[in-house]
Amino acid sequence: MALTLSELARWVDGDIIRGGFDLSLTGMAALDAAAPGDVSFLGNEKYYGQFLTTKAAAVIVPTGVSDGPENVALIAVENPSLAFATVVRHFAIATRNFTPGVHPGAFVDPTARLDVTKVRVQAGAVIMADVSIGDGSDIGPNSVIAGNVVMGQDCRIMANVSIRERCVIGDRVILQPGVVVGSDGYGYEFSGGCHVKIDQVGIVEIGNDVEIGANSTIDRARFGKTIIGEGTKIDNLVQIGHNCVIGKHCLIVALTGIAGSSRLEDHVTIAGQVGIAGHVTVGSKAILSARTGVTKSIPGGLVYAGNPAQPIRDDMKLHALVRRLPKLIERVKALEETLQISRQQD
Repeated sequence: MALTLSELARWVDGDIIRGGFDLSLTGMAALDAAAPGDVSFLGNEKYYGQFLTTKAAAVIVPTGVSDGPENVALIAVENPSLAFATVVRHFAIATRNFTPGVHPGAFVDPTARLDVTKVRVQAGAVIMADVSIGDGSDIGPNSVIAGNVVMGQDCRIMANVSIRERCVIGDRVILQPGVVVGSDGYGYEFSGGCHVKIDQVGIVEIGNDVEIGANSTIDRARFGKTIIGEGTKIDNLVQIGHNCVIGKHCLIVALTGIAGSSRLEDHVTIAGQVGIAGHVTVGSKAILSARTGVTKSIPGGLVYAGNPAQPIRDDMKLHALVRRLPKLIERVKALEETLQISRQQD
């Protein structure tokens, strides 16, 4: 679906630096791949060379940039990358094929509550008893929605997703392929020489506008709720244990594991391969760099690194000292040799 330069400027709250208001934009692409009719963006100065040679019809640029290739329209904004996301969303929605209805190869229990004129259930999907699905939601192939699940409006459930019984899913939630919501928590007690399974009878509650990446797993609570706060974005291959509470608008990157009953306050950012022990709290706006290990509760507002986690400057100082160890060892050996020679002479 084409849009004009003036429409784009209005959507992204930008200023047209160059170009006609009625310029038609028919697609989007990276600077080096853009063709006439496409809109692109300059989000990083290292791509300035590509900007100068792009064939795009229009480029979203940072405020302050006013020059560029001839015959290319320019729109200036504070955050070009974020503005370009609006462009991507526009064209993605325009090309998305959403036709409501239940595929003949799907199964929907007669007690399920959904409007088949406003919801799509794709081939192989199973909707069990007493499920409630909001208008505009799309259930992907071979996904299973277990009994008594409540799902909000405009959700996108991709292929092979499993949502177990009684879990609650908010509006506009995106679950990428292979996500499992509400699997049993990892709970056992050692008795009589063996591990006895502890029943996991709670649920998972996911807030509005949450996205969960492919093959990530969110365990149901032993009792009560495992909670994922609104706006939180979870990457692929993330494990969140039972009874965890994840705050609002957190970012959790791939291969992170969060053990049971831990809590992330709002706006926490977690990089890849972070491990968080059970029953700890990570304070609001904390940032955990890659491979950080959190073994006890830490306050918010700081950047952490290392295992165990510590403020990143302390961790950098520690690594600097470790790198000096070989030379320090050589000095100690030299001093020992000098001392031994001195003793021999005495």
